[in-house]
Amino acid sequence: MGTRSGAERDAITVEIVFALMTGILAAGLVFAAVAVPTYYWRLPPVLLGCAAGAAGLVFVARIVHVLRGFRGRPGLTGPDS
Repeated sequence: MGTRSGAERDAITVEIVFALMTGILAAGLVFAAVAVPTYYWRLPPVLLGCAAGAAGLVFVARIVHVLRGFRGRPGLTGPDS
């Protein structure tokens, strides 16, 4: 494995931060989609645990999806990627 240029390191950093931020957003939306009705309709509190589990799975899935797609690109930030 060769030495990476500054632009390549920057592109990797941006992609990791993008994956984390969109993962947090998606997990928050999934958690809220289950937690809000649980509180509103006073459903069993066990659903909050399910919401947290689902949010965790969505977070990990989003990160894996973004970073796996980044790895397979022919160019890091080129117009053909």
